Amino acid sequence: MINPLNHTNIKSINAKILLVLLNFVFVFISGLPTMVQAAGASLYLSPNSGTFYVGSTFDVSIFVNTGGEDINAIQADLKFDSKKLQIASPTAGKSFISVWISQPTYSNIEGTAFFQGGIPTPGINTSAGLVSTITFRVIAPGETTIYFLDSSRVLLDDGKGTDILTSMGRGVYNLLIPPPEGPKVFSSTHPDQNKWYKNPNPTFSWEKEEGVTDFSYSLDFDSQGIPDNLPEGDFTSISFTDLDDGIWYFHIKAKKAGVWGGTSHYLVQIDSTPPASFIPEITPSTRTSVSQPIVSFITTDALSGFDHFEIKIIDISPDREEKEVGFFIEVASPYKLPAFESGEYMLVVRAFDKAGNWRDESVKIEIIPKGTGLTKKGIWFFGIFMPWWLIIIILILIFLLIIGLLTLRWRKYRRFQKEKKWRLKEREEKLALSPARRLISETEKEELESKKEQLEKILEDIIKEEKEIEKEVEMISDKEKEVKTSEEKKEIEKERWEKEQKRRKIEEDRWYVEQEKEKIANIIKKGIK
Repeated sequence: MINPLNHTNIKSINAKILLVLLNFVFVFISGLPTMVQAAGASLYLSPNSGTFYVGSTFDVSIFVNTGGEDINAIQADLKFDSKKLQIASPTAGKSFISVWISQPTYSNIEGTAFFQGGIPTPGINTSAGLVSTITFRVIAPGETTIYFLDSSRVLLDDGKGTDILTSMGRGVYNLLIPPPEGPKVFSSTHPDQNKWYKNPNPTFSWEKEEGVTDFSYSLDFDSQGIPDNLPEGDFTSISFTDLDDGIWYFHIKAKKAGVWGGTSHYLVQIDSTPPASFIPEITPSTRTSVSQPIVSFITTDALSGFDHFEIKIIDISPDREEKEVGFFIEVASPYKLPAFESGEYMLVVRAFDKAGNWRDESVKIEIIPKGTGLTKKGIWFFGIFMPWWLIIIILILIFLLIIGLLTLRWRKYRRFQKEKKWRLKEREEKLALSPARRLISETEKEELESKKEQLEKILEDIIKEEKEIEKEVEMISDKEKEVKTSEEKKEIEKERWEKEQKRRKIEEDRWYVEQEKEKIANIIKKGIK
């Protein structure tokens, strides 16, 4: 149950601001701020230990030791196990605090209590200043601890709100089942009252003293419940089925000589619900080349509490022979897996609660080879897997690309040959001999010889220029290997294209000069023009 006052719950930041403001208000009222060196203060509980019975109540007082310094504000935040203890007193009780920054609050669901207040300057200097006294009711057996949260503070009366809290005590208490006042009760299904069980069908048995004529019993969630006075019979055992999860109390009393005796109580703790669902996490990932990945897992249990984890590893690699399945082994999170070969594995993580319930969660991991490797499914290439069907498609596309490039090249070559033949034919027509041929004179022969020599010199220049162009093309090919950006590549392609055009022009000029030279040589040889 949550105290209605708890709806005014103050967040940590607001509390700090209010405490500092309160400190400055007290200094302003007194007009006498003091400058002292911060010393160590402590918060502690009294009593800090003890043994108490289920159903009973006990008081725990919060004290502050200021360590010889004057303080004017305090924040004491407590934490307790709400499954074993509940706050029974809703008041703050007697305290040296004269001004409460906020009304003291508590929560029996969260297991917390908060106290924030102070006193005006000059504050208080004490070794045992009572902050408050809390009355707790015991609701379940076991050992429990009450302690201060890290948000607790003790502020020095120095005008600055200096926190001088250096130590915080705690209380450890032993909570027991009260001794029986009526028949002695025991259970064959739930023999230990301090233990949680997943069996929701408890059986209770009890001893029958001589002279007992009737018994009356009940089963509920009240630790101090008392059966009614209606006789249930004189048998000595009873079984219940399909009880809900929780802490149950079996109460029984006996009737002897017409008088009902005291009541005995027997506690059973039932938790038939498995731990909460969780997701195992693999580091670095579920698909990795690391042979020993790390698996992490965490879960909670609402009633009996989490107990431990177990793990089982199953090899599910399709290209591997079926192996025997291993046992579950107990592990703690995070857990470094054993060294794996390349393949696929299923990890089954089993979480247990303290009642023996368990929940399985699984995760599939794949260990890939480092570098390159061949498998029946495909090729691993530095962490990238390529299946065979994808490799075949890529090879087919490469082959089609090569065929296309060769076809394009062949078409360009044929077009060039056609253009070359057409130009040759055109020049032959222009250079065709006249139908009226005649013998050349000596003067014409000398002129033709001179023209032939000129053509030979032109041909030499053309050959020289052709070699220079070839060198320039080779230089462009070398530069192309060092290209880094697409813009540079475009410039090189443009330059190559220009050189190729120039080389074609030179080849055409060379061919034309050779043809002219050959014709002049024939004319000189035959002496006919």
